[in-house]
Amino acid sequence: MANKLFPAGATTFLIRAAAAVVGSCAIWFPGGCFAQIEFRDVTAETGITFRHDDGHAGNYHIIEFLSAGLATFDYDGDGKIDIYFLNGRPLPGRTPPDPPLRNALYRNLGNWRFVDVTRQAGVDGGDGYGLGVVVGDYNNSGHPSLYLNNYGPNILYRNNGDGTFTDVTAKAGVGRGNRAGAGACFLDIDEDGYLDLYVANYVQAATKPRPVQTRMGYPIYPGPKSYKPERHHLFRNNGDETFTDVTAKSGILPHVAPGMGMIAVDYDNDGHTDILVGNDEYPNFLLHNDGHGHFQEVALAAGVAYDGQGTAHGSMGVECGDVDRDGYLDFFITSYHQELPILYRNLGKGLFEDVTMRTGVHKSTYNPVKWGCALADLDNDGDLDIVIACGHLQPFGEKFSDSSLYLDRPIILKNLLSETGKLQFVDVSDQALAGVTFRGSGRGIAIDDLDNDGDLDIVILNSRGPPTILRNMLNERGSKNHWIQVQLHGVKSNRDGVGARVRVTAGDLVQIDEVHAGRSYQSHFGSRLHFGLGKHDIVDRIEVSWIGGGVDVLENVRPDRLLTIVEGSAKPRGPVPNVRQPK
Repeated sequence: MANKLFPAGATTFLIRAAAAVVGSCAIWFPGGCFAQIEFRDVTAETGITFRHDDGHAGNYHIIEFLSAGLATFDYDGDGKIDIYFLNGRPLPGRTPPDPPLRNALYRNLGNWRFVDVTRQAGVDGGDGYGLGVVVGDYNNSGHPSLYLNNYGPNILYRNNGDGTFTDVTAKAGVGRGNRAGAGACFLDIDEDGYLDLYVANYVQAATKPRPVQTRMGYPIYPGPKSYKPERHHLFRNNGDETFTDVTAKSGILPHVAPGMGMIAVDYDNDGHTDILVGNDEYPNFLLHNDGHGHFQEVALAAGVAYDGQGTAHGSMGVECGDVDRDGYLDFFITSYHQELPILYRNLGKGLFEDVTMRTGVHKSTYNPVKWGCALADLDNDGDLDIVIACGHLQPFGEKFSDSSLYLDRPIILKNLLSETGKLQFVDVSDQALAGVTFRGSGRGIAIDDLDNDGDLDIVILNSRGPPTILRNMLNERGSKNHWIQVQLHGVKSNRDGVGARVRVTAGDLVQIDEVHAGRSYQSHFGSRLHFGLGKHDIVDRIEVSWIGGGVDVLENVRPDRLLTIVEGSAKPRGPVPNVRQPK
């Protein structure tokens, strides 16, 4: 790294000074300019007119600030990523508005234009108060369906494959009315080729009349410890479009806490999908799967129940990714005002350590209220960056402290691993969002390639306001970094390849990822896996380990395209190492 201008010891100084650098380049390092991450607010261009409404009537019900997540997915199979927004419903004391509050599905027409197809598709959400959403092909039809984890009746919308959906909740047996929902995940708990369903819940009696609490004379929302926590549920897919409640049989019944975000992931590389649940002001759950659909809660032993100081946080968004490229998936969890989000580094052998302070994640993330989050390669350099949606849940929060805003902007942290050889994050929000003036009270977030140009865009659902659609300008800035996107098509395993592990090798750059259904803050995104490749102009090897066994290998793959891999279509010649294990 050293040269005539910068001595060998200058790198640390430059990292610390990065946020102060002025100009088009976010960060300077010896040898050049890096971190050219830039987003443009294109919300007004998209034709999206949705506005979120939490149904408030002045009673400060706790579920108001929980709403809501969103989903990005290709509902009609035309190759373009569509957007589904959840909405609230009128709460006690609120006169029903005209038109009524409804969820909204926007079809992607291309060229950053979207059209509202909610009515035609039949997915307005009925009477359910939208909180969480997950997408999954639960019946292996080739068409992704929607599950809504609501306050009020939950809904399973089966995708009919013709642009419409049918409410099959009663037939499927996955309705849970009048509970305050939260995150949800599809996963194959027993590796039988069908997606099962984990449904987190928050608290009981969420809209029971109670005196409004105040602080400094201003009304405030109560916290979760003012209520009894609600049980979570696990449903096993019977393979005939019905489910059986296996909450007790699976071992999760005793574990009760106010769930928020969650993700299903094989954290210990044993080939079985586990579940991490972020709980609000309670210890988190890490449910270890024995491969037969029975779970043991191991968060405390693994080191993810609390932060590194032994404190439970107001956990909100839950995400995973291999941020240090060591072959193990790490965890990232967002939190409340004047709490740090936590980056848990996976040490292997089922253990994690809190590396938030060591990696610089703490420097600009303590004060904001942090919700949806994503680990995503925003500049295609092969490193996973961090995106966080922010915004206070208390409308008068700024009266109590000037360190957190009700209407805020996202935080973008760039991963410097490729530049420095060390896991370190720097806040590049000022540069990346220089032209973004809109502020919102962010909740759910989704990261996907909305214009199919090979870089990842951002959608944020804002409470009580319009969404934010941010276009990644990487290619418009002339980036030479390559990329590959992978779409899986299961045959023996579930059709979406949920839970499958993908390993991409390009020269000395080795990355892993898994297909997730449900993640972050009560949302869904990323069914297509995205890998930045930096300057590598060939992908040497792609290895897919499918749930339930089986490996496909492709070699010498041309980059800069979306690649669909069908299970069993690219069997390796000769023995293949266990790709679940890092090398």
